[in-house]
Amino acid sequence: MEPRRRPARHEAVKPPPEATHARIHAAVARIPRGRVATYGQIAALAGLPGQARLVGYALHALPAATGVPWQRVVNARGEVSRRSDPGGHEALQRVILEHEGVRFDARGRIPLARFQWRPRGRPRRGP
Repeated sequence: MEPRRRPARHEAVKPPPEATHARIHAAVARIPRGRVATYGQIAALAGLPGQARLVGYALHALPAATGVPWQRVVNARGEVSRRSDPGGHEALQRVILEHEGVRFDARGRIPLARFQWRPRGRPRRGP
């Protein structure tokens, strides 16, 4: 058995995917009803700037019966992102958002100037 190699100081130590996904899910859970956030915005709030695609992967991995409001995350143009898998999730996302009071323009985009969530401060830690 080989001894464990310690990473060099310049090598980044990646957290396990579960921990990263939990940070993303916690950031998404903060988005209030009637507001949306972009994938990039959630990545930055989760401490993962430049990792918008990772946010998509984390949301895709959610179980069907989740309490995480996945529908509130949209792309940087204010659009519901197209999915690679069939299943009508795009239409479902739009219906849920409209039910929450989010409006779409004639091009199918959400006016981010009006509906994008802008958090005021850092989340509180502990009780």
